[in-house]
Amino acid sequence: MAKNDPYAALRIKEFNIFLLVRFALVFGWSMQFVVIEWQVYALTKDPLSLGIIGLCEFLPAFFLAPFAGHIVDKKEKRNLFTLCIALFSLISFGLFWLTTSKVESSWETTTILYGIYGLVFFGGVLRAFFGPTIFSLIALLVPKRIYPNAATWSSSTWKGANVFGALCGGFLIAWIGVNSTLGIIFLLIMIALLLVFQIGKKPVLNKNSNESVKESLKAGLRFVFNDKVILGALTLDMIAVLFGGAVAIFAVFAKDILDAGPKGFGILNAALSSGSIITMLATTYIPITKNTGKKLLISVFGFGICMIIFGASKLMWLSVLALFFSGVFDGISMVVRQTILQLKTPDHMRGRVGAVNSMFVGSSNELGALESGIAARIFGAPLAVMLGGTATLIIVAIIGVKNKPLRELDLQQDIEAHEKEEINS
Repeated sequence: MAKNDPYAALRIKEFNIFLLVRFALVFGWSMQFVVIEWQVYALTKDPLSLGIIGLCEFLPAFFLAPFAGHIVDKKEKRNLFTLCIALFSLISFGLFWLTTSKVESSWETTTILYGIYGLVFFGGVLRAFFGPTIFSLIALLVPKRIYPNAATWSSSTWKGANVFGALCGGFLIAWIGVNSTLGIIFLLIMIALLLVFQIGKKPVLNKNSNESVKESLKAGLRFVFNDKVILGALTLDMIAVLFGGAVAIFAVFAKDILDAGPKGFGILNAALSSGSIITMLATTYIPITKNTGKKLLISVFGFGICMIIFGASKLMWLSVLALFFSGVFDGISMVVRQTILQLKTPDHMRGRVGAVNSMFVGSSNELGALESGIAARIFGAPLAVMLGGTATLIIVAIIGVKNKPLRELDLQQDIEAHEKEEINS
């Protein structure tokens, strides 16, 4: 295998199947997010309701994440992944049913809205398990020396699915309506459920069966908070999503500011992700493992600037351009963060570290949605986004000055160390 082979991870059959499963899941989840946001805003005409969606998913995802990490480290990963997908299919079917003409004509709007919130809450419970399960499973599919390549392809697949999912979600709402779009999403999840059985069962690497839940959770949190590089990388991404992100209120921009309609709503969502996937694919050919810390800081800083431009824009083309370049910077940040976590996390703690990652980053999407909804209601959507972008710039500058290990991080040394380990063994 060539040392700088950009397709190294893709030469492993089970990893390819994993990518297909992840694409189907994220494609469906991304479309579902777009459809739910559009449907809820259409029902309420209130940006705060979009924030409530974020809160419903944030609460269980955040508070159950440590426990989920403990479970993931103790259980076989393929079967746990399969169970999560099966339960996710129930959520998709429930949303499809809630938007049928029969339910809409016989149920009150408030009842339907609460039903959507309830299913989103259940989705938050699953999110607590999805993150650490996927993070742990990747490490069991590829050798350590190609973790950076696997992380890049996995992140690219995630972003690619977001691109097409968000774009298709917006267009399908306009073409076939909310209910039919949700029916397509349910079929996608069922396809993912069938594909996952092509991955074999994996060994459980955490053999410490006598460790209590409390001790297990403490060990995972202690590891993350004692490692300044991991803690700094997670904090940077969390801050960017929490304050700099504006995905939850794209419907407000599409409807009320840019007058772009559902198609424009899909384009705004896709613009952010399309920049990310292009950058991620480029990093398979041009690795970013040298001067990694500086590149991470610059990428998050650039993301904040782009979001300020988006918030100030009243032109569709400028808004799309700003979101595209914010996606470029976000793509660099995501690849770096995932590579850091994969290279620096011990095998027996991957579930717990993945859970902490979900708490920092995954849950910040939902909390960020709540923050965006509240800020948009108080300040108006444009000013809310500009203030969030400014807060991102300030915090990045503080972390860059205070966190020297992150600032001087160079992952190439870690990769070379893993290559020597495999040669010696």
